[in-house]
Amino acid sequence: MTTRTRGEPTPPRDGTSRGAGAALGLTVVASALGFGALAAGLLGATSPVVTVGDALVDHSPRFLTSWAIALFGTADKAVLVTGVLVVLALSGAALGVVASRRPVAGYVGLGAFTALGLVAVGLRRADDPGAAVAVVVGAAAGAVALAVLLRGAGVRTTGPRHAPVGGSNEVDGNTPADGDTRVNGAEPGDAGSSADARTLTDADSSADEAGDGDADGVASDPATATPRGGRGPGRRRFVLTTAGVLAASGTAGALGRWAPSLIGGADPSARLALPTPADPLPDLPSGVDLGVPGLTPFTTPATDFYRIDTALAVPRIDPSRWTLRVHGRVDRPFEITMAELLSRDLVEADVTLSCVSNQVGGDLVGNTRWLGFPLADLLREAGVHADADQILSTSSDGWTCGTPTETVLDGRDALLAVGMGGRPLPPEHGFPARLVVPGLYGFVSATKWVTDIKLTRFADERAYWAQRGWGVRAPIKTMSRIDVPAPLGRVASGEVVLAGVAWAQHRGVAGVEVRLDGGEWWEAELARVPGIDTWVQWVAETTVEPGAHAVEVRATDATGFTQPSERVDPVPDGATGWHRIRFTAT
Repeated sequence: MTTRTRGEPTPPRDGTSRGAGAALGLTVVASALGFGALAAGLLGATSPVVTVGDALVDHSPRFLTSWAIALFGTADKAVLVTGVLVVLALSGAALGVVASRRPVAGYVGLGAFTALGLVAVGLRRADDPGAAVAVVVGAAAGAVALAVLLRGAGVRTTGPRHAPVGGSNEVDGNTPADGDTRVNGAEPGDAGSSADARTLTDADSSADEAGDGDADGVASDPATATPRGGRGPGRRRFVLTTAGVLAASGTAGALGRWAPSLIGGADPSARLALPTPADPLPDLPSGVDLGVPGLTPFTTPATDFYRIDTALAVPRIDPSRWTLRVHGRVDRPFEITMAELLSRDLVEADVTLSCVSNQVGGDLVGNTRWLGFPLADLLREAGVHADADQILSTSSDGWTCGTPTETVLDGRDALLAVGMGGRPLPPEHGFPARLVVPGLYGFVSATKWVTDIKLTRFADERAYWAQRGWGVRAPIKTMSRIDVPAPLGRVASGEVVLAGVAWAQHRGVAGVEVRLDGGEWWEAELARVPGIDTWVQWVAETTVEPGAHAVEVRATDATGFTQPSERVDPVPDGATGWHRIRFTAT
């Protein structure tokens, strides 16, 4: 026979109570996130998870964001959101275990999470008061869920004593073994213990289980009392309560996700009719696609176009309410609506875009035909001052981009684009309007969801990535890639086709060379292109013997510059190096 002091924390004998506490905590987190998402959806605001993720993106060190893009590519956002959810789940499970024994700690923990969520709202670059409301609503839902679950588990939420979640018959949070004796917080025979002395015997336990009372001050109900071992009506009640809370939370989360579609329509871009270009481009010339199996197509479908940006949730913008403000160092600041923009003479341009984070041989590059209004004409309409060397554009989520003014005014096909591949911009690619400036990496030229253009100076203001140490002008570097054979692929020995793409936007590609196994370089055949702002396909043939082989490629642009062999990381203004792949001939 052993004795224990009242209030002495003793772990449960098995994992029943701890596991149930973890389930409680996870359910509370699910409730907070589900109802927070519902509030965000109804308000057109950012959900709590995305709010936290955005704050992490905005305030992560440069090396971490570069590493994430290099490692995960276009899946970086999904990985970040998953990471946030995992951390919340683990934290909630731990908090649930504590709350099952000390309910007040659960509410304190919810308060701490709420405070962190509101801090994240304040740290985000976007002005989104609805996000704060969503955090508070989610926290309130979590608190209600915690109270309901604790009641369902038979845990008192007031008073100094309670039973742990899981339905085990415990006294002061401890599971008594048969024959254990406890005398109201004192060892038998201690002074002052005689008045409240009580010996917990098997008979006492049986009386509690029968509904006669709980030795720890928790009211027992004969209909819901749980026998020793944690099985019975009490356990069932907790499970049913948990299932009900999860169902309500899941429903709220689903409604929150679909609320914008239910309120404003499934896809705002589907409701926008694009006008016919004032001077349509001719069809692409024959021969732009070489037809080599496995070779990247000349035109990238919108569904396959790379997406790298800092928006964890795609902005949903009603085109009827969209406006673009042009101001700063200009003579005539103005605003333009979508209706006014579409009434102007729109033009088309074939342009390849590339992300500065693209590694040598990477796929963060794509080509399509864009429709929009000449950006240079828009700036001339405003009357740009001679000292305004930077176009500082801002997206609807607060992201900023600094574009050298001279690159827009030098005659290239820089657009305020509204169409992509013959259709309105998809929401993921900037609907209803974005910037497209050939020859510059996207982080200094391709603002999506653009709502503001300010003419300023590089000496006065820094854009989002410039503040983090990236370049401020960033012309796209001459680059080439091998698509065929696939890296580490297997081909038949003998005649082998080598193929890929090369790009040097706004300079054009003059030639591509390949070499096998470190031998002599030879010229590849180039496909036709509509202009100097797109990539070009290339193809070459060679004969290989059975065994392992390596192929390298390099491009030379129209200025005579040849892609260097030295490998340089993307930071701060783009990668360099020859792309090299290995394959096996059988």
